[in-house]
Amino acid sequence: MVKVGDRVRFLNATGGGVVSKIVSRELVMVTDDDGFDVPTLARECVVVESDSKVHTQEKKKEKPVETLSEFVEKEKEEDDYVPQEETPEGEILNVVMAFLPQNEKVLSATDYDAYLVNDSNYYLCYNIATISGTKFISRKIGFIQPNTKIILQEIKKEELNDWELVRVQLMALKENKPYHLKPVYDVQLKVNAVKFFKLHCFVENDYFDENALVYPLVKNDNPIGSVMEEEDLEKIVRQKETVFPAKISKKSNSQSDIIVKDLHIHQLLDNINGMSSGDLLQYQIDTFHKVMNENLKRKGQKIVFIHGKGNGVLRKELLKQLKLKYVTCYVQDASFQEYGYGATMVTIK
Repeated sequence: MVKVGDRVRFLNATGGGVVSKIVSRELVMVTDDDGFDVPTLARECVVVESDSKVHTQEKKKEKPVETLSEFVEKEKEEDDYVPQEETPEGEILNVVMAFLPQNEKVLSATDYDAYLVNDSNYYLCYNIATISGTKFISRKIGFIQPNTKIILQEIKKEELNDWELVRVQLMALKENKPYHLKPVYDVQLKVNAVKFFKLHCFVENDYFDENALVYPLVKNDNPIGSVMEEEDLEKIVRQKETVFPAKISKKSNSQSDIIVKDLHIHQLLDNINGMSSGDLLQYQIDTFHKVMNENLKRKGQKIVFIHGKGNGVLRKELLKQLKLKYVTCYVQDASFQEYGYGATMVTIK
């Protein structure tokens, strides 16, 4: 039987890590080499190196781990416990995360409550983590009953930036009855903090009497959102200086104002669910053409397109389009001191 501190590899998947928490008799939390916590069935873990450094005294101090059965029994003891009846549609998993203002009349000054909603017949074991550097910190780990919602955490106004990138890991279970086994879900959610200050972003929904900012995590058994690569995480870290991203800014210039357009996809779209890498690139190119066409008659106008370094795909496509459709324009690398490496300046001729 695996225990905290054991180094394990996954039986039916690549990878592995160190067991950081025993969630239940059936489920453990494994921290991989990148620092991510992965909920894994204990029977799917093969011990590579047992931890012999766990002291008996430390073990005694640990609280007994709550199993699913213990969680259910504890819930039944609550005065407001109501047994949840299963429904045919509840066999399909739907999970959302929602944010509600504590005072919607003063969005610029209020704090917020984060909720997890389980719209299914399944108990969910969950791990809610937020980004810290290029790694994640678990905010809350536990179980949620079928067809219920729970408050995860109160978020102070000044802490909104900490929730810009949320990683949610879910495992669906039932107690003492057969059920259709669901995959382990690992969903990454990008939360646009600007929406917390816009009243129209809080809308009517099926889960709360109040208007809420709702983000689907799993819809009809399908995860919404994907896990970002490390390069994307580093970009998020560099750009977390403010919750108010600048879409287009202007810098004073002796000849004309310089238009600055950031083509990073997170500056253009709030939600990229269901979009392929080709779709994202095409959206960036379409945005580039829109800015160019809006300014073609403004002779001498300078436009800086920020595309980043990355693997250079976007930059190459921009240069290709400039040669094909804007042959009279002058093209040069933008000042790295002002815009960093990964920006191109176009002068309309």
